[in-house]
Amino acid sequence: MRFSRQEKIGHLWNHALLGAFSLLALAPFVHILAQSFSSYRAVMSGEVSFLPVEFTWEAYGKVFEDNAFQQAFLVSTLRTVLGTCLNVLLTVLLAYPLAKSYIKGRHFILFLIVFTMMFNGGMIPTYLIVKELGLYNSFWAFLLPGAISAFNVIIMRNFFQSVPTELEESARIDGCSNQGILYRIVVPLSLPAIATIALFHAVAHWNSFFDAVLYVADSKLNPLQVYLRNLIQANVTTINVTDNLEKQLLAVESLKAAALIASTVPILIVYPFLQKYFVKGILIGSVKG
Repeated sequence: MRFSRQEKIGHLWNHALLGAFSLLALAPFVHILAQSFSSYRAVMSGEVSFLPVEFTWEAYGKVFEDNAFQQAFLVSTLRTVLGTCLNVLLTVLLAYPLAKSYIKGRHFILFLIVFTMMFNGGMIPTYLIVKELGLYNSFWAFLLPGAISAFNVIIMRNFFQSVPTELEESARIDGCSNQGILYRIVVPLSLPAIATIALFHAVAHWNSFFDAVLYVADSKLNPLQVYLRNLIQANVTTINVTDNLEKQLLAVESLKAAALIASTVPILIVYPFLQKYFVKGILIGSVKG
């Protein structure tokens, strides 16, 4: 297919605009990255733009040696891994029956699920429920209140409906149970949708901090985002930088940048492995049904 000169110019212009917007989106991240590798003096004097000044690893060394950072990183990692596994498992177990026409009452159950997307109990009632269930100030407060997402249930249900019924009928003739059909046939075929909702849940768990502020009083249960919030907003850090107060104030700026980069990299590493499933999963799961 041949393009006219005007169409080629239009394509080049569109690519240039996309490139410019991409650079604008990356600019803050690159700036913080440069700050994290720069000296304390260079950061505070405003010399750092997009390249490190007086390159040093000192900020990262002090951040990774901090016990509070290590504990918060561990909590966030456990929450993300366990929470994502629980979310995906419960979503699959709920969405699969809703995709079957022979299940009685499935439309009413689906209506109740969709209803929660428009109306919810609110922050204070949810807090009271969490407290009455004994989840307050416990790790389970991160996992159970948001164990199922109505939006992701609908995506999985629509995807399950796209699986050919002939495959399930053949497996049932061969003596396969409903559980066997689900785990041996449906789940392997639904990996794009499962990877999509897993990415949604993983990012949500990793970035979440508000539930920790509401439901957790023990600082040992604070996730990484609460640690960053305390460090950035209130300059609260347990890192022993120096006895000199002036240098300590200078150091906090570099520590902020290093902590931000350290908290961002893990989720950036996971995303490329799921990217190939992402577009296909969200597209099929949103238009089927």
